[in-house]
Amino acid sequence: MSDFWENELVEIAAYYSVAVLCLVLFLTVFELVTAYKNWEEIQKGNLAVAMATGGKILGIANVFQHSISQHNSLLQMIGWGVYGFVMLLISYFIFEFLTPRFKIDQEIENDNRAVGFISFVISVGLSFVVAAGI
Repeated sequence: MSDFWENELVEIAAYYSVAVLCLVLFLTVFELVTAYKNWEEIQKGNLAVAMATGGKILGIANVFQHSISQHNSLLQMIGWGVYGFVMLLISYFIFEFLTPRFKIDQEIENDNRAVGFISFVISVGLSFVVAAGI
């Protein structure tokens, strides 16, 4: 039975499954900290929210890609993935703090695509910085 768990296909499926579950969990956390409801706004056609959410998804996936490739166990992958997510979450709050002239969440909710795009770029860009340290 131990050969089963050491099979590369089984390992890939395990990493994939855990990463997807973490992605869902982390998106739920982002949903809780934003002033708008991501999926409701996306359903309405709010492109700014779609870009911001897409950036979060790509950022989290990038962190997990590096976490999987750099560590040998599922627990290490989860640990570093969670750490990377926390760093991305902190980046979100820093972005809000560094723009005192307007509220990021309000602008994104109002479909300000420029702010949505910058949010996308920040999420993806900083995920590369975070992932490099993992």
